Amino acid sequence: DIGPKHPGYAQLTSNGVTATAIYYYNTTIMQQVAALLGKSGDATRYRELAGNIKGAFNEAFYNPATEKVERNSQTANAIALYTGLVEETHRAVILQNLIEDIRKRDNALTAGDIGYRYVLRALEESGHSDVIFDMNSKYDVPGYGWQLAHGATALTESWQAYGFVSNNHFMLGHLMEWLYSGLGGIRQQEHSVAFREILIDPQVVGDVRNVQTRYESPYGMIRCEWEKTSDSHRIYVSIPANCTAKIGIPAISMQQVTTYGIPLSASNDVKIACMNPNKVWVTVGSGNYQFEV
Repeated sequence: DIGPKHPGYAQLTSNGVTATAIYYYNTTIMQQVAALLGKSGDATRYRELAGNIKGAFNEAFYNPATEKVERNSQTANAIALYTGLVEETHRAVILQNLIEDIRKRDNALTAGDIGYRYVLRALEESGHSDVIFDMNSKYDVPGYGWQLAHGATALTESWQAYGFVSNNHFMLGHLMEWLYSGLGGIRQQEHSVAFREILIDPQVVGDVRNVQTRYESPYGMIRCEWEKTSDSHRIYVSIPANCTAKIGIPAISMQQVTTYGIPLSASNDVKIACMNPNKVWVTVGSGNYQFEV
């Protein structure tokens, strides 16, 4: 965390919070691995262990009276949200605590190399990429913009770009994940393996008007490009062979959407999956697609 002391030490979050959260997260991953390998006994053992860790974490670090995780730091709230340690009934409050802390600091971050990835993951998964954009479009508080404003030409070891630590350091690069999965919109669906079932859901934020994203998956190149003008929004998608994709199109009705100039409902290659108030979801197979709103 960023605090008054020398960088490199946890200052706003106890080591027990991050250590227990990662222990729990690793245990849930091992449970999934065991299930995939058909080792039901191991899967049961890891599931029970994860349940015990979750119970101990909430007993030690969640305060039901204040509805806060430990000291209410960005790291503590985000890591508990992303790893699934927060009980479902408390998720909305913990997420709001996270966002409020960021906003009250004029969109400044406090999470360090351990916690910042979870801040980005928790915000993106909850549909708050706008907060991520606001946090990373600043030059007057420690962060990427601050590093650039203070002459950095590579990632630095500290958010503050101090001269007495490394200024060419492979850390604090967590934003790249969001550039691909959030702004660029390329992810895989929950139970997909090796991006065989792709999720395309680019996040339109701030004053960004066009994005080009490509990812070389084990099945081939996945492409998502989008551009926004004053009167239209276009999305271009490429899905490799032997893959399927679910695509989110920002529109309030399917009548607003065309694909290669024809109504969405008239396309034989695009199937309408579902709708919510601000997005039309479609499913497609391999190929190239263009949508316009």
